[in-house]
Amino acid sequence: MTEEFLPLVRALVLVAVANSVPMFVGRLFRDRLAAPLDFGLAFFDGRPLLGASKTIRGLAVALLSTALAASLLGLGWTVGAGIGAAAMAGDVAASFTKRRLGLRPHAQAFGLDQVPEALLPLLLYRGALGLEPSGILAVTAAFTVLEVVLSRILYRLRLRDTPY
Repeated sequence: MTEEFLPLVRALVLVAVANSVPMFVGRLFRDRLAAPLDFGLAFFDGRPLLGASKTIRGLAVALLSTALAASLLGLGWTVGAGIGAAAMAGDVAASFTKRRLGLRPHAQAFGLDQVPEALLPLLLYRGALGLEPSGILAVTAAFTVLEVVLSRILYRLRLRDTPY
């Protein structure tokens, strides 16, 4: 692999880890240790702030797994934890927006389901990842395509409840 692609691959791996490991841990543990991140609170519109699918367990797993992955990739655990936190912040922002739009948890919203959770960490950690603007765009696009394709495969394998 050429040196110019290494930052792109590292970035894609870290964004993928941050966004996929919580899902697999959720499948494994189901409702155990699944306290909702929003503590069951509702917003002014009466709808859930985020919904029960966003959990403290998922946040913790994202931070820990991305910190470990970044360490293994030679980037340091603090960079990984930060990328995990930023990915989860993007995911939480998307969930908040979906609830305001009246969409139920796990409802499909192409772009909103992929872009914030990839773009935010890439923008915030572009220096540590060695990414140029074109690289940020490429990794965000690659993550979006991979997420859509892999979601359908994982659904067929019964590892996801929905194909998106």
